Amino acid sequence: MIDVEVEDEAWTTALPDAVMLARGAALAALDSQEAADEDVTILLTDDAAVASLNAQFRGKDGPTNVLSFEAAPNPERHLGDIALAYGVCAREAAEQGKPLSHHLQHLTVHGVLHLLGYDHIGDDDAEVMEDLERAVLAGLGVPDPYAAG
Repeated sequence: MIDVEVEDEAWTTALPDAVMLARGAALAALDSQEAADEDVTILLTDDAAVASLNAQFRGKDGPTNVLSFEAAPNPERHLGDIALAYGVCAREAAEQGKPLSHHLQHLTVHGVLHLLGYDHIGDDDAEVMEDLERAVLAGLGVPDPYAAG
């Protein structure tokens, strides 16, 4: 089950189908890794909430676009939680000249892959994760988020 909670109405004002887009992207990412039975919670929130989470759990100041929090192993098959900051995401989408809907889908896929154990700290790991993101997003009709221009 993918539970999407809208804490900042700016998400649904800008994207009336934000819940559907986030849920679909999360399901596609889980399906790509044969993890469709896992549960994920997605929080569509604001920059202040993500900044608070970032400070509390990562010791970093300010908001970021997406945070992933992997759950401890549990019988409910809850994989973890993802939080997305509206202001950061909207600004990045505008700066990158892409629709907010595509950026939301990309960052949701990115967050789910983190919950599944993927990372992008090293170049090799980043290449693997980015290739997975591209493949999942292509299946959703979203262009390569890493392509120049």
